[in-house]
Amino acid sequence: MERENPAVTASAAVQPAAPSIAPGETASGRYLNRELSWLDFNERVLEIAERRSLPLLERTKFLAIFSTNLDEFFQVRVGSLKMRLEAGITTSSGPADEPTSDKLRAIGARVRELIARRNALFRREIVPDLAAAGIHLSNLDDLDADDRHYLDSLFDDRLFPILTPLAVDPAHPFPYISNLSLNLAVVVRAPGELTRRIARVKVPPIVPRFVVVPDGEHFVPLEQLIAARLPALFPGMEIVEHSPFRVTRNTDYDVDLEEGEDMVDAVEAVLRQRRRSPIVVRLEIDSSMSEETLLLLERELRLGVDDVYRVDSLLDLRGLWSIAALDRPELKFEPWTPVTQTRLISSQGAETADVLRVIRDGDLLVQHPYDSFETSVEAFIEQAARDPAVLAIKQTLYRTSTDESRIMEALIRAAGEGKQVVCIVELKARFDEETNIGWAQQLEDAGVHVAYGVVGLKTHAKLCLAVRNENGGIRRYAHIGTGNYNPETAAIYEDLGLLTSDPDVTDDVSDVFNLLTGYSRQQEFRCLVVAPAGMRAELLELIRAQASPEGRITLKLNSLVDPPLIDALYEASGAGAEIDLVCRGICCLRPGVPGLSERIRVRSIVGRFLEHSRIYRFGSGPEATYLFGSADLMQRNLDRRVEVLAPVRDPKLRDRLDEILDVLLDAGTAAWHLAGDGTWSQGPGTVDAQARLEQVALERARRITALS
Repeated sequence: MERENPAVTASAAVQPAAPSIAPGETASGRYLNRELSWLDFNERVLEIAERRSLPLLERTKFLAIFSTNLDEFFQVRVGSLKMRLEAGITTSSGPADEPTSDKLRAIGARVRELIARRNALFRREIVPDLAAAGIHLSNLDDLDADDRHYLDSLFDDRLFPILTPLAVDPAHPFPYISNLSLNLAVVVRAPGELTRRIARVKVPPIVPRFVVVPDGEHFVPLEQLIAARLPALFPGMEIVEHSPFRVTRNTDYDVDLEEGEDMVDAVEAVLRQRRRSPIVVRLEIDSSMSEETLLLLERELRLGVDDVYRVDSLLDLRGLWSIAALDRPELKFEPWTPVTQTRLISSQGAETADVLRVIRDGDLLVQHPYDSFETSVEAFIEQAARDPAVLAIKQTLYRTSTDESRIMEALIRAAGEGKQVVCIVELKARFDEETNIGWAQQLEDAGVHVAYGVVGLKTHAKLCLAVRNENGGIRRYAHIGTGNYNPETAAIYEDLGLLTSDPDVTDDVSDVFNLLTGYSRQQEFRCLVVAPAGMRAELLELIRAQASPEGRITLKLNSLVDPPLIDALYEASGAGAEIDLVCRGICCLRPGVPGLSERIRVRSIVGRFLEHSRIYRFGSGPEATYLFGSADLMQRNLDRRVEVLAPVRDPKLRDRLDEILDVLLDAGTAAWHLAGDGTWSQGPGTVDAQARLEQVALERARRITALS
C-alpha cells in the first residue's frame, strides 16, 4: 500500500491559466525571474513545515532549513545584486534581463510575505505544539524561582565574562557588526538625566542559541537571558530600551587569482574580505525597536527602509536546528536504514564484498540514501587504499565532512603506504572554504599530492579513480557521482553514483584528472560529457535530435537557468516533442505556454531528502541516451565549472533510472506543478515519491534475499 505524503493536501489547487507569449518577445517574457523562482523553491520548503501531519521536530527542522536558505540567498544573490548597483550596473544578471532595482524591490516584497508566514507558523503552531510535547521555548517569566536562580548563576559564571558592551558616541565610533551575528541594541541614560545613549551588545555565537534549564524541558533564547541581566553590564544606568537586531552582509566575492599568487592565500584573502564585507544587504530587527534606534542603525549601516525587515518572533531561527536535533524519536520520521545492494554483500555476510571484483564483472548504479554509501562508495575507496595491487588513487573533493572522515583517512593511509594519491580540493566551494583548506593541509602533510584544479574554474565533478596492477597490465576503476564524498550529506541528499571498470569511461576519467592537474586542453572525450569543453553543445545536439512529434525528453535536475538550453527546449516542444522536467529548485523556463512551450511540463518534488541527482534522458526505448552527473543547466555549471556527465549504457541500470523517473513523474505522486505565469501549485497526487523509493529498495532487497 502506498504511503501518502503528509506534506500535500488532499485537494489540488486550481492552476492559473498560462499566458500566451510569442517566441519573439523580450527576455523577461520568455524566461522567469531567477531570484523569484528560487524564493518559490524556499516557499515549498516552508509549505512542508506548515503541514501539521508531519512529525513535529521534522516541521521544526524544515523551518530551520527555510531560515538557513534565506540567509544564504541574501548573502549571495541579494549581495550580488547590491554589488552591481554599487558598481553602476543597472541591469541584473540572469536570463530575464530586468533592471536591478526592480528585481530588488520584487525580492523584498516576496520575502516579506514569506517571513510573515514563517513567523506566524513559529508563534502560533510550532511553539505551542513543542510545549505540548514537553519542549518549552520559554520566556524567563515562564520559569520558576529555581530555574531563574540557575540561569542567574549561568550568566554570572559563563556569560558575563565574555560579554562586551560597546558604546556609540563621539568617543566610540559605531562598531563593526559581523555577518549574521545576533545583537542587542541597548538604550540607557543616567538617573535624573534626559540624554539617551546607545550601546551594542553582541550575543556570543560560541554559546548555544537556546539555554537549557536543568529539567531538560525549558529552552530560553540566549538574547533574552542577556537582556534580563543588562543592569549588570551597565551598572548605575537606567535601561530605557533593548531590542535584538541582526545584520546580513554580502559574501559574493570571487577568487581572482593574480599571476604567481598561491590559491590558498587567495581564498584566505577572500574569507577575510567576506568577514569584513562593507556591504550590508539586510537588517532584521525586533518589532519592538524604537524609530530612534532604527534610524541610527540605518544611518550607520548605510541602509534604506527597503533593507529593513521587522520580525514579530525570534530572530535567527537557524537556532531551531538544535531543537530539531533533540533525542525525541517519536517526534521524527521513522529512521531509514540504507540497503546494501546484493552484489555488494559478501558471501560470508560479515563484510562488504570486494567492490573492485564486483564492478570488474559489470557496472553498478547506487542511489543514496536508499542504497548504502558506506558499503558502496566508502568501501570502494577504503578497499582501494588497502589493496597492495592498487598503484594510484585520484579523487575530487568539493564539500567534505567537517568531522572525521573515513574517506580522508583512507586517502592518507594510502599515501603512507606508498601509493600515488592525488586530490583535487576545491577551495572555492562556497561556505566550505575553511573546512577544505584544513583538509588540504592535512592531506599535504600526509604526502598526498594536492591540486586546486584549473585557474578560473571550479571543480564540481564528483570523480574517484583507482589504478590497479593486474596480470602485468593496468586496469582502472572509477566512481562517478552526483553528490559529494561526504557521509553526512549522503544520509540526507538523494544522489546517484556509478561504479565501473568500463575502459571507455575510466580512460576518460583519467583524462579529466590530467586536465585538472596538468596543462591539458583536451576538448573531446570518448563517452563522458565534460564542461566547459563541450557540455552545452552536446546537450543542445541531444535536445535538437528530439525535435519531432516522436521526440521525448525527460530531465531531472536542481536548476534550469541557461537561456540557450531553454530556447532549445522551447524549439523541441514547438516541433512536437513531449518534455517532462523534474526541477527541484530554480526554473526559468515557462511551461505550457501556447506557441512557445505547450508540450513542456515542469514539476518539483521537495521532501525528507534533498533531491540532488541529475538524470538526463533523451528519446525512448533502446535507442535512448541516458546521462547523469554533477551538472545543472546553469551558466555557471556549463561555462565556469569542470563538470562531468556520464552515459549509462547497461540495460539493467537504464531500467533502474527509468524506475526512478517513473516514480517521480507518476500522476499519483505528490508534487508541485509550474504554470506558464510562474506560479506553483500542488497537484492532485498524494503518494510520497521518496517513501515509494524506500519501499522499492526494500522490496528489491527482499526479492534478492528470497532468491538466495
